[in-house]
Amino acid sequence: MSLRTAQRASLVDQVIDQLKEQITSGSWQMHAKIPTETVLAEHLGVGRNTVREAVRALTHAGLLECRQGDGTYVRATSELSGAMARRLRAAEQLEILEVRRALEVEAARLAATRRTDQDIASIEAALAAREKAWADGDAEAFVESDLAFHVAVVEATHNTVLIDLYVDFSAALRASIAAAGGSLEQNYIPHDAIVRAIVAGDATAAERAGHACMEHILIALTESATLTS
Repeated sequence: MSLRTAQRASLVDQVIDQLKEQITSGSWQMHAKIPTETVLAEHLGVGRNTVREAVRALTHAGLLECRQGDGTYVRATSELSGAMARRLRAAEQLEILEVRRALEVEAARLAATRRTDQDIASIEAALAAREKAWADGDAEAFVESDLAFHVAVVEATHNTVLIDLYVDFSAALRASIAAAGGSLEQNYIPHDAIVRAIVAGDATAAERAGHACMEHILIALTESATLTS
């Protein structure tokens, strides 16, 4: 744990910055339990009240979650991710998928014209992991590998704003899928056409394939909602 002794000025702000750095750098992983107030105060050279106030601020921002009698856990990797997670918890699945469609379809289109050989290798490896998870019947691994595939496509756009936005969105989306029991991924939807179009550098075909993929998911969701209503 690479924490430094806090200096003067606003101790709370400094502690917030250092705790946030532990989160964004990956030193504290998602869903991991962070050190206690006592341990943090000792490492930072500040009082427990200062640490408590900083943790409270990060909890309010959505990065941390305090569990009564258990401890404090990492809930999000950025303020945007935290805010998005809170918003998605209150959203309908259809609304979430409509936003996901907008991001992923455009990402597929851009990736087809900007991908590098390394991007192609990453996308193909992610697709192979997705196929294996499905073949193994591992629902949890399938959700993770499906999201990893789409992250690989988004990264191939080399649009840093889109990448940051999608990574934060996918983190929140993962929680949403888990809360729904992974129901959105129970119907297998091939992604091969997206990969073929990106490899071929065909932006129109990539956009069409991405749109078709999301349409299948939306149809499955609608049918599921009809059966349960």
